Amino acid sequence: MSHATKILMILTSHASMGNTGHATGVWFEELATPYYAFIDAGADVDIASIAGGRIPIDPRSLSAEGENTPSVDRFRKDAAAMRKIEASHKIDEVSAEPYDAIFLPGGHGTMWDLPGSARLAELLSAAWKEGKVVSAVCHGPAGLVNAKDSDGAPLVKGRRVSAFTNREEEAAGLTAVVPFLLETRLRELGARYEKGPDFQPHAVRDGRLVTGQNPASSEEVARLVLQAVNGKH
Repeated sequence: MSHATKILMILTSHASMGNTGHATGVWFEELATPYYAFIDAGADVDIASIAGGRIPIDPRSLSAEGENTPSVDRFRKDAAAMRKIEASHKIDEVSAEPYDAIFLPGGHGTMWDLPGSARLAELLSAAWKEGKVVSAVCHGPAGLVNAKDSDGAPLVKGRRVSAFTNREEEAAGLTAVVPFLLETRLRELGARYEKGPDFQPHAVRDGRLVTGQNPASSEEVARLVLQAVNGKH
């Protein structure tokens, strides 16, 4: 019998939006929708974060019950899932080895602590070298900027990648707040950056690398991750 697919989700621990005084963190839909796509497909999902412990949730990604994406309400009522984000593993304490895929949800918090984490870059580079699926959605690809492929080149170089667009950042009014523009940085690293219309679902799979443009792309990214893990073309 084949082992259950194991997926590690790595989340931001960063809770403040630059020096604006506003709170940020992970975008709940980008955590909850893929989480259940994986769980419902029979996968085991572990949750880690840069600092470990309680994960900050972007308050703008939460509405009253019944007004959220169904996955968000489901997650908030799921005691086992909530425990995973109240007491997440610290990435220093996890390795890529047991997992089939690593997934980075977005939320603006990722723009600050994911690119700065040497441990994350090391973990993703190791995962890639070991033949795992590496995936991210929206601002999650900020975590890919320092990851390397087996030859030591940027992981995204020459590969098809999507992520939150400069235009979407502008629409969010945060161009001057984020430490860098993600689309611009990925292009500078040599990624073959692709995008669809603003805030519409757009996900890209290039072999074992799977990325999506924005929160609306979460479900499609998760589907492509499972496809990649199962070795389907």
